[in-house]
This record gives sequence, C-alpha cells and structure tokens, in this order.
Amino acid sequence: MKSGNEIVDLSFLFAVRIVNLYKYLKNEQKEYVLSKQLLRAGTSIGANITEAQDAQSKKDFISKLSISLKEAKESKYWIALLIETDYLSKNDKHVQSLLTELESIIKILNSIIISTKSTLS
Repeated sequence: MKSGNEIVDLSFLFAVRIVNLYKYLKNEQKEYVLSKQLLRAGTSIGANITEAQDAQSKKDFISKLSISLKEAKESKYWIALLIETDYLSKNDKHVQSLLTELESIIKILNSIIISTKSTLS
C-alpha cells in the first residue's frame, strides 16, 4: 500500500511485519498470549493513523494519533518482553529492524502531535 503519506505507509508496513511475526510466534514458537497482544497493538497503530486522516477536528486528529502513539509504545513493550522471555533474539536482524522501524514511527507521531498541538492556540 503506497499512500504517499510517510506515516500511513510506515505504519501499514509495520502492521504487515507484525502479522508475519505473529504467525511465526504462533506456528514456530507455539507462543499464543504475548504474540496476540503484540498483534493487537502493532496493527492498531496504522488503523488509528488511518482513522485520523478523516478526523472531524484537529483535537480529534490529535486524539487518534495519540492512541497510535500509545499503541506503538505498547508494541515496544511486547517486543521487549518477547526478547526477555527468549521467544525473540535481540541480536536477530529482523528484530533489530522492527525496533528501529518502531522508533521511527514513535518519533514521527510525536512530531506530528506536537506540531498539530502548536496550531491549536
């Protein structure tokens, strides 16, 4: 999916990676609880960003993006927990790139939220 909007595209690609990671954790690692939490949080980021595109107001836009930011931080938590419980390796290049991608999403969301809030006054 290419929308021409960086955060929309990044969050969609991240969601695809999370779905694939969920399938791996479920099928190969036989891990069902933590992976389901990560699936929900990781795919919710893009869903809320997409919803924000049709926000009814700037406050609604900020609210939706703030939910996305919370879900991104929650995803980071679940990935860290999966690493600490040895379901994922922090040295794996896929895990590292996933965390790098997540950090980019968090930074972009923070930036958009801050700049949009500054236009409210």
